[in-house]
Amino acid sequence: MEFVVFGLFACSLLLCVAFNQSILLALAFGYMLFFMYGLKKGHAVHEMLRFSWQGIRQIKGMLFIFILIGMMTGIWRAAGTIPMIIDVATGFLVPAIFIIVVFLLNCLVSVLTGTAFGTVATIGVICMTIGNVMGENPLFVAGAILSGIYFGDRCSPMSTSALLVCELTHMKLFEHIRQMIKTAAIPFALTSVIYIVLGFIHTPEAKTTHVTAIFADSFVLNGYTLIPAALIFVLLLLKIKIKQTMLISILSGIIICVVVQKMSFTDIAATLWSGYIADNLQLGAMLDGGGILSMVNVIAIICLSSSYFGIFNGTNMLESIQHSVEALAHKTTNFFTGTIVAIIAVMISCNQTLAVMLTYQLNKDIYHDDKKTASMLADTAIVIPPLVPWSIACAVPLAAVDAPVASILFACYLYLLPLAGIIRSFYMKKRAIPALKPL
Repeated sequence: MEFVVFGLFACSLLLCVAFNQSILLALAFGYMLFFMYGLKKGHAVHEMLRFSWQGIRQIKGMLFIFILIGMMTGIWRAAGTIPMIIDVATGFLVPAIFIIVVFLLNCLVSVLTGTAFGTVATIGVICMTIGNVMGENPLFVAGAILSGIYFGDRCSPMSTSALLVCELTHMKLFEHIRQMIKTAAIPFALTSVIYIVLGFIHTPEAKTTHVTAIFADSFVLNGYTLIPAALIFVLLLLKIKIKQTMLISILSGIIICVVVQKMSFTDIAATLWSGYIADNLQLGAMLDGGGILSMVNVIAIICLSSSYFGIFNGTNMLESIQHSVEALAHKTTNFFTGTIVAIIAVMISCNQTLAVMLTYQLNKDIYHDDKKTASMLADTAIVIPPLVPWSIACAVPLAAVDAPVASILFACYLYLLPLAGIIRSFYMKKRAIPALKPL
């Protein structure tokens, strides 16, 4: 019965992706399926509701942070913070080093904002636009953008993905980030080398571009506009809690909107609620977004996915599958097993949040260390979804920059991370075997 239920759920997800419908429709259908499964197994309605709430309760601390993220990404746009970063950074986009700079720029903005979709909608779109004007290979550019936007999605202190992993594994955010930096060092270095080589392989003639000049017509761009972003780094280095840090950044952004950009309080309130909306279409295509309303779908997706998590726990729905996972882990390694589970979870769920939860649920019993579990999730279930063409994590960014699916072949960072983890896990297992043999 479990396989039938999951099969129906997978079909609903694929249909939503195929017909460009909201993934929430499939998630709501999935909730009905899992709820009915629980009733069929003999659980009462009130039990199923309790299981659902238990799942949501695990992530309730994240919901206020999601609201803050929406407010901050909107106010950073209106204050000129993101335009200023883009304006400064695009000056370094010269042909020979274009691909590596695109990767690093998207890494930077994704760390600052904590959102892959927000990054691709701003610096990602601009990089692709400049690349097209310069005659760069779109596969290389889009691959670098994909790698960069999920760099911060994985390890930014404002990333909902990183926060979700911490909530599930009970890890402290900064401890988790330090751990992710360590495991990402070699894949990041290799990715950078690859993009440098690609830049020299295909170097078009330099062309003058004025893509960011449009910002000057709508914003006052100066050093003050960088304060909200700078405060994030400074306060996090001082180990101020993330909620307070984000609130201070938002407040500084509001002050800059009033003093530097000459915005009215009515416009600021509208930006905090519904996001930044530019006065002209050209600017809007690059910069519109943010606001509390932009997080409503994310909150709904995570709440529904979390309710699944509670139902799976309460009904032992994944018990038979977990036995197979444990057997595979015994024959190979925990990390290799986690990678396989993450790939299957992404292919079934088509979204990052549920993939993380399914991977955690199916692997939690083979790990006896929250730190290792969190590291496995960060290096598999967070970065694999953008490599699956029908996953939202892949389809949305590629659609935003109008790039072909083949671009995922050049999203080097996303597959080097799990590959490095697999190699490391087999190496550690091989080292441990002699120690277990009797003398």
